[in-house]
Amino acid sequence: MILVYDIGNTNITAGLFQGKRLVYKTKFPTAKVGNGLEPFPTRIAFSQIKAIIICSVVPRALTSLKASFKTLKNIPVYCLGKNLTAPIKNLYARPKQVGQDRLVNAYAASRLYGAPLVVIDFGTAVTLDVISKNQEYLGGMILPGLELSLDALSTRAALLPKVKLERPKEFIGRDTKSSMLSGVVYGFAALIDSLSQRIKKEIGDSAKVIGTGGNINLMAKYCQSLDKIDPDLTLKGLNLVFRHYEEKRPELN
Repeated sequence: MILVYDIGNTNITAGLFQGKRLVYKTKFPTAKVGNGLEPFPTRIAFSQIKAIIICSVVPRALTSLKASFKTLKNIPVYCLGKNLTAPIKNLYARPKQVGQDRLVNAYAASRLYGAPLVVIDFGTAVTLDVISKNQEYLGGMILPGLELSLDALSTRAALLPKVKLERPKEFIGRDTKSSMLSGVVYGFAALIDSLSQRIKKEIGDSAKVIGTGGNINLMAKYCQSLDKIDPDLTLKGLNLVFRHYEEKRPELN
């Protein structure tokens, strides 16, 4: 079994894989790492863990998480972008600028669902990542996430309240809270649908659109362009990356 961690700006998601099967998953706030939180999923027999794989977009949290692993003996720790990289051809103008989570998602989606495709990750930021029919990472788009957008409205507009992200109760809002929720949720859905169609014109109409990320279960109802919903895409990708290198590099065994 291997233990994988996806360190995001808001949350850290941990998953335990037995072969290709995700057998356990848990999530906790990124801000709590290093503040007394034990970052290990419960009910795990660490004697059965072969390796720990980490993907991070938060350097401070990565440092804290790695420090907590010092109590574990004889379990190797691999970090995406350092010990391992997603085995996908990266055509970004400056390849090192691409977040490892985006490359992992692109690799996982192309392996699991074929290419060409678009991966849309609804997290702290909303990212669209584009993979060619030859399974090359072409690039994509980065947008402020839904919660960031709501926070920006309440922070920068004096008369707008702080609103928690949830499903809007109506399309045409009849109070300020409803108007903000409707604008953000339906607005992002329309934006994603429009961008997905434009991307398909670039890479081929047969391209699949895969949705993932912390807010995918909320947004799936409103986005008409999504062909597949996979909330665990990044975790699956980390497992796939390790299994790939396990076959290629004997020292991982």
